[in-house]
Amino acid sequence: MKRLTLLASMLIMVTYFVQAQDSNYKVVFDMTSKDTMNQQTLIRQVGLIKKANPDAKLEVVVYGQGLDIVVKGKTKQEQAITQLLADKSISVKVCAMTMQRNNVDKTQLIAGVETVPDGIYEIVTKQQEGWGYIKIAH
Repeated sequence: MKRLTLLASMLIMVTYFVQAQDSNYKVVFDMTSKDTMNQQTLIRQVGLIKKANPDAKLEVVVYGQGLDIVVKGKTKQEQAITQLLADKSISVKVCAMTMQRNNVDKTQLIAGVETVPDGIYEIVTKQQEGWGYIKIAH
């Protein structure tokens, strides 16, 4: 009887822990590649996470050579990015320093894409806040 009670208690605790983890699912994606396969991977991964956990908070940080994925008319993923941004728990942020180096201004960005002063600092800050980290690569 004691074993059964202990087993039931452990099962309840594990279930509670898993549910608590699911409600705090936060991931920051690091996108620095202009490779179209990496762009497709990003869209697929974000979509799969949201399908598995609709409450997840996701942020994509774009800098370096990844810039084109957020510039209107420069990516085949423009429609997919727009659809992702319709979900308010998904954000896409681009490094202002990268934009400046590439002579891109905010008017050239896909609607809903935000800017941050420094993409790497944004990622580090998210990690310090407990966000998971995924580097997009194939």
